[in-house]
Amino acid sequence: MSELPLLARKLDEADELASLRDRFVLDDVVYLDGNSLGALPAHVPDRVADVVRRQWGELRIRSWEESGWWTAPERIGDRIAPLVGAAPGQIVVGDSTSVNVFKAVVAAIRMADAGRDELLVDASTFPTDGYIAESAARLTGRTLRPVTPAEVPAALGDRTAAVLLNHVDYRTGRLHDLPALTAAVHAAGALAVWDLCHSAGALPVGLDEHGVDLAVGCTYKYLNGGPGSPAYLYVRKGLQDRFDSPLPGWNSHAEPFGMSPSYTPAAGAPRGRVGTPDILSLLALEAALDVWDGVPVAAVRAKSLALTDFFLRCVAEYTEPGRVECVTPERHAERGSQIALRCPDAGEVMKRLIARGVVGDFRHPDVLRFGFTPLYVGFRDVERAARVLGEELA
Repeated sequence: MSELPLLARKLDEADELASLRDRFVLDDVVYLDGNSLGALPAHVPDRVADVVRRQWGELRIRSWEESGWWTAPERIGDRIAPLVGAAPGQIVVGDSTSVNVFKAVVAAIRMADAGRDELLVDASTFPTDGYIAESAARLTGRTLRPVTPAEVPAALGDRTAAVLLNHVDYRTGRLHDLPALTAAVHAAGALAVWDLCHSAGALPVGLDEHGVDLAVGCTYKYLNGGPGSPAYLYVRKGLQDRFDSPLPGWNSHAEPFGMSPSYTPAAGAPRGRVGTPDILSLLALEAALDVWDGVPVAAVRAKSLALTDFFLRCVAEYTEPGRVECVTPERHAERGSQIALRCPDAGEVMKRLIARGVVGDFRHPDVLRFGFTPLYVGFRDVERAARVLGEELA
């Protein structure tokens, strides 16, 4: 009989983050899809009910001032800042990830030196980032050049205006070297734009420490903000005076209620705003971020690596040799917080796993993807998931 169930129990008993599980609404399902949609923090429904019934229902228009609606994008940005290694005043929350990628890429091109006519984009990126980059290149008269992150240093040159990269590959879970790649981009005189969708809330990012120019990220994955919760935009403080948004709106005007026909951008992070904030989803996100109170990102990263290591060990014991292939790097320095396994019948296998209470997801054409959210996933969850996977693969 395998020793893994007993080991899983011991690891859970020693887990310093185990009590955080009680902050979420969970059931008997092993939920390994938090890298697509995070679980619901237990206190969020009551908070949202107050926003709807009292702030909207009773205070109505007064809530823009009395309930702090107007300042929410910057206030919530400052809540996210420590999770991605940023000082206050550099993140604004609002709009979708796609919209923020567009703002960041076009603004980066506009800040680049004259004569830099090439935009590099991660060739393995989530498709939308590629679509946005292609459109931004056409709109700004630049040439788009897709390259893999490993090819970036050699591809950089005096023509490079900006580089759009993913911190963690959405399909394989590969963690790219943000410090080294950012330094290489800067050495070439270009600007670095990072997509943090699969890293924020799962591992340390260090935006300020590593001099990242602009960054974007969603909030519904490891930050548990809820379906469609607004994304965020980071603009390094030293660049904020030069940040020229391609989507100027009344919310980013220096005098938004002056209703001037000419545009004067606001100072600081509010330059990243566009139109009226999505208050209901924005305040649901603000409530969800409470689960991070007192939680060190370094501890989350340590548990993430322990969970994924243990999962790989369990998969190796419970599955027949050669039945699945791990496409996620083994080295911790190259691994995000997910494990991707390749097998020919992945789509059907994932359906059977979900039917048995193990929820991951399938990525075309042959990848089983499992996300490990350390705030609520335990080692017994991991052992059960691998055991059920082994049974279904057999």
